Amino acid sequence: VSGTNAHVILEQPESVAEPVAVDGPVVVPGVVPLVLSARSEGALRGQAARLLAHLEERPGARLEDVGLSLVTARSRFEHRAVAVAADRDEALRQLAAVAAGESTAGAVSGSARGGKRAFLFSGQGAQRLGMGRELYERFGVFAEAFDAVCAALDVHLDRPLKEVVWGEDADLLGRTVWTQAGLFAVEVALFRLVESWGVRPDFVGGHSIGEVAAAHVAGVLSLDDACVLVAARGRLMDALPSGGAMVAVEASEEEVLPHLS
Repeated sequence: VSGTNAHVILEQPESVAEPVAVDGPVVVPGVVPLVLSARSEGALRGQAARLLAHLEERPGARLEDVGLSLVTARSRFEHRAVAVAADRDEALRQLAAVAAGESTAGAVSGSARGGKRAFLFSGQGAQRLGMGRELYERFGVFAEAFDAVCAALDVHLDRPLKEVVWGEDADLLGRTVWTQAGLFAVEVALFRLVESWGVRPDFVGGHSIGEVAAAHVAGVLSLDDACVLVAARGRLMDALPSGGAMVAVEASEEEVLPHLS
């Protein structure tokens, strides 16, 4: 079509010789959960049997694709089962167990019950070198949250937090000033990652530095305020002499104030 009245010109696109690269890392999970649900226990076993037959007839089916479809494209009913597998053969064994009404280490079933969800944030002692690195490399939500916390904490620290957490000096990370900052960063980033998947708590709680993480994700403390508290808390505790002790005082503010002057 040509001339002054031509509005659209269609042409054959150029052929692409090489496949287009996808930006970002490709996540290859170590295990895949195959989630099933039905209106009754018998129907649940039937679902497992049908999925087992489906996989047996299609040896080329990827577990990751099957697992994603089961979670995102099917209704959720009260009778549920999950078969966790690292490869196709294991998936077949676990699904056979569910179809037979059996429970194994990798295949469990039951009925959903009402209730609420709580997240508990751990305290000092859970730290390790390299914590969060693999999640950082695989999930953009985790990386973005981790970077934001590190940036807010680095203002109050004498070296970048990420260098210590992902460094090679376990003794340095074991110092309270770095332990608490590192755990706070990882815990907040973990929360943001799980939150991005639609998993949200009704309650949050924490122990030690985990209390600050819980307060932040609950909206009690802004990120900047929480990082000021984390850095100051870690610095003051790090300055204490070794061999000290801790005490918990059960008293009201009015009872404690006179003794602080």
